[in-house]
Amino acid sequence: MNFITIMDTTTIIPQLYVIGAGPGDPELITVKGQRILQQAKVILYDNLANKELLDLAADDCEKLYVGKRPYGDYTSQERILELIKEKAFEKGLVVRLKGGDPFIFGRGYEEMLFAREHGIQSFYIPGITSMQASGFEDIPLTHRAVSESVWMVTGTKKDGRLSADLKLAMQSNATVVIYMGMKKLDEIVQTYTEAGNADMPAAIIQHASLPQQKSVRGMVKDLPALVEQHHLTHPAIIIIGKVADVNLKY
Repeated sequence: MNFITIMDTTTIIPQLYVIGAGPGDPELITVKGQRILQQAKVILYDNLANKELLDLAADDCEKLYVGKRPYGDYTSQERILELIKEKAFEKGLVVRLKGGDPFIFGRGYEEMLFAREHGIQSFYIPGITSMQASGFEDIPLTHRAVSESVWMVTGTKKDGRLSADLKLAMQSNATVVIYMGMKKLDEIVQTYTEAGNADMPAAIIQHASLPQQKSVRGMVKDLPALVEQHHLTHPAIIIIGKVADVNLKY
């Protein structure tokens, strides 16, 4: 009796694509990001990535939530790295889907370096970062009449402190955009007040680009009261500078 042995010729190529999901609206994903999501074998997605994007994936794609809710429960970075390595060698193409842009306060590059150190091909696909959604509230990040540059500052450093770069940014005429700053809002206001900038125009945008988007505008000194009055919380970006009321004056 003759036996025919069927060999599995499928070769798994471990790959990681770090993809920016954009600020919230799923239609703001890039065309390339959409194509790779359709090819993914595994998707590791964040809290801020719109879950509708998961519908682009194939039916047999494994989808794992590895989110980090602000000031709440989260998946450790160490565990995320373990999953990247495990799933890439087990199934092939892994997508790390992150809100906004993965290279702007998103730790995307750290994950790519880890993948490469373990023999996993890794690629970056940018996303629209949340500060660019300021345009949905008619707030340009730059305007030739009042602002020629932009500072992006994290509201909370790794050690929990407010970034010292904020004081440097305040010395310029630049638009200052603060990510992850809602927990530090009182400290931010105090910093501006001590520098004599309490009357600087400012805005806060929550859930930018989504149907539930909310925003407030006023002067820096007014922000805590406005947040309480309108029940704003995270995720939100804080925009400080003359662009916050540029549509009213220019």
